[in-house]
Formats: sequence, structure tokens, C-alpha cells
Amino acid sequence: MVGSARQGLPSWIGAVTATRKSEFEKNVNNMVKEESSGKKQHQEKSKSQLSDDNLGFGERAFSAAGAAFLSAIIVNPLDVAKTRLQAQAAGVPYDGLCQSTCFDASTMLPDTKYYSLSNHEVVGKQPRCSPDCSRYKGTLDVFYKVVRQEGFTKLWRGTNASLALAIPSVGIYMPLYDIFRSYMEVLTRQDAPTMTPYVPLVAGSLARSIACVTCYPVELARTRMQAFKDIQAGVNPPGVWKTLNGVVSPVQGANNHQASIQRYRILWTGLGAQLARDVPFSAICWSSLEPLRRRILSRIGDKASASSVLGANFCAGVVAGSLAAAATCPLDVARTRRQIEKDRMRALTMTTRQTLIEIWRDGGLKGLFTGVGPRVARAGPSVGIVVSFYEVVKYSLQYRKLKE
Repeated sequence: MVGSARQGLPSWIGAVTATRKSEFEKNVNNMVKEESSGKKQHQEKSKSQLSDDNLGFGERAFSAAGAAFLSAIIVNPLDVAKTRLQAQAAGVPYDGLCQSTCFDASTMLPDTKYYSLSNHEVVGKQPRCSPDCSRYKGTLDVFYKVVRQEGFTKLWRGTNASLALAIPSVGIYMPLYDIFRSYMEVLTRQDAPTMTPYVPLVAGSLARSIACVTCYPVELARTRMQAFKDIQAGVNPPGVWKTLNGVVSPVQGANNHQASIQRYRILWTGLGAQLARDVPFSAICWSSLEPLRRRILSRIGDKASASSVLGANFCAGVVAGSLAAAATCPLDVARTRRQIEKDRMRALTMTTRQTLIEIWRDGGLKGLFTGVGPRVARAGPSVGIVVSFYEVVKYSLQYRKLKE
């Protein structure tokens, strides 16, 4: 009997032991899964934090500078077309004396002497350009006439100034936006959650203001280089430095302190109009771009890659940039008119409001939206290229750090 009990005991103990072992293994497996899930979430959190916080200003600036370089080269012809149309509406004369192909038209600087008829009579009498030959009718017409009269490469007139402007400007703008946005989002989530959706608007406006004030003289040079034709065929047009020197030179001879201040102040002519255009542009752009790209990326989920980051940011950038460009076109027209103003006293005293009233009086609603086509066509892809390239380079730097 004892023996039978002893014989039956192992089977009972074995069943209990097996059951407890099964439960133990299940608990262990659950613990392992939870630990693995926790590690995965921690890695994803670390990855997200790396993208937003652990990249330095230099790495962000490098990403932004590369994006600005690419964008400035691609969209510069559209910028030339937009500036020519706005300058023409402001009264800059683009008529000249025709030769066989209208190639030798004179410069359109208001203070530059035109070629005289007597000079052409030596070679042969040449008729003046017809209105169809000398006036721009639209974006494609600007492309056609610039190529025909000045040469294909003049579509990239001012590219050096664009690069000299875009690389430091975007190199300041994009990293500052990232830093301001991250800092403000942390503050608002803790203290004022209802204000968090407005963070992109404030961060974009503040970052753009700093970048604009810092790099404005180069922006002034670029607008002047794009607005006016070359003085003579075969002569290299003035670069950024010579253009700025031409702005400053009329007051260089004066030695008094007031003239010295005015000499440097003239380099920021139209800064108010520039800020009045760029700050609302950035506010509208980032307020539209952030929710759009977050919605696109949320649909992608955990399968984010360099190509998906590129696509999401480019699509969001094109839409947001186009909306912002269309909404702020009147301010862009006012900025261009102030920058090409040759009367220095008028340029220094005119306000953006006075300029807008003057444009409305001269051209009405059509005048306020002069060049809106090439502006939208330029701004949408430009924002898309800058933002997508910037985010992809950041993603690549983040991925490299994770591999280390």
C-alpha cells in the first residue's frame, strides 16, 4: 500500500509540476516580451529624441545649407521672371533699340544712359523696339525674351547672390526654427496645451525675422541684379559686391557722422517690406506644413524610410509654400518696388503701407498680384526642396549615429 502510494505519488507530483512549469514559462515569456517591447519603445523614443534634440546646430545648418544650394539653382529662373514682371509694373522701362534679334537692347537702369540714335546711325539705322518686343506679357514671355535678347545663362542672373543669400539665410532659419519649435512645444505642453498648435507659427516667424535682418543686404543686391538688364553685351554684369557698392557709393564722399550712418542704412532699404512679407509667409507656411506632413507620416506608420521622409516633406512643402506665396504676393510686390527705387530719400522714407496704396492706385488688384504665377511656381517647389532635403539629411545623420 505504501508502495502503491509511492508509485502513484510521482504521477500526481509530475502533473502539478508540469502545470506549474507551464505557468512559470508563460510568465517568463510574458516578462521577456514586455522587456523586449519596453526596449523597442525606448529605442524608438531615443531615435525620436535624437532627431529633434541631439543633432547640433552645426549639423542642422549643414543640412539647411545643402538644401538652400539645391533650391537656389533650380528655381532661380522663376525668380528672375517674377522680379522682371514686378519691376516692369513699377515703371522700370524694358524698351530699347532693336537690332536684328533685339539682342543689343540697352540696360534698363533708370540712371544709365541709353544708346543714342547717332551711335546706331554709324552702323545703320535701327528702329526702336515695338511694344511687343520690349514688354513682358507673362512668365513664359520673360523666359523667351531674356533668352533671345540676353542669352540663356541670364535666366540664372543673380544666382551668385541667391546662393550667397540662401546658404547663410536658410542655414540660420531652419535650425533656429527647429530649436524654437522644440523648446516652445515642451513649454506649451506642460503649461498651456491649447497653445501647442500655434507653436509652428510663432517659431517660424521668429526664426525668419532673425535670418532676414542678418542677411538682408545680399537680398537687396540679388533683387537689383535680377531686375535690370546688362549695360552692354559682352561685358560681365556687376556681382554682389559691385552692386552693393553702387548702392552705397553716392554717399561715400561725405565725411560727417550722419552721412556715414545713412551710407550703411541704405543697405537695409526695404527691410520693413521684406519683414512684412517674410514673417507672414513663414507663419502661413509652417502652420500649414506641420499638420500636413505629420498626417502623411502618420499614415506611413513605423515603416518610415529616407524615401518616405523625402516624399512626405516635399508634398507638404509644395502645398504650404504655394499657399503662403499666393497670400503674401502683394507684400512681395511692395518689397520689390522699394528695393528698386532709385531715389534714396524716397526709398528711406516710404513705408510698406504707402507702397501698397500706391500700387493699388496704379494697378488695382492686378497690380498687387503682379508676378503671382512665377512666385507660386517658385515658392512651392522651393519650400518642398528645402524642407525635404533638410529632413532627409537630418534623418541620415540620425541613422548614422544610431549605427555607431
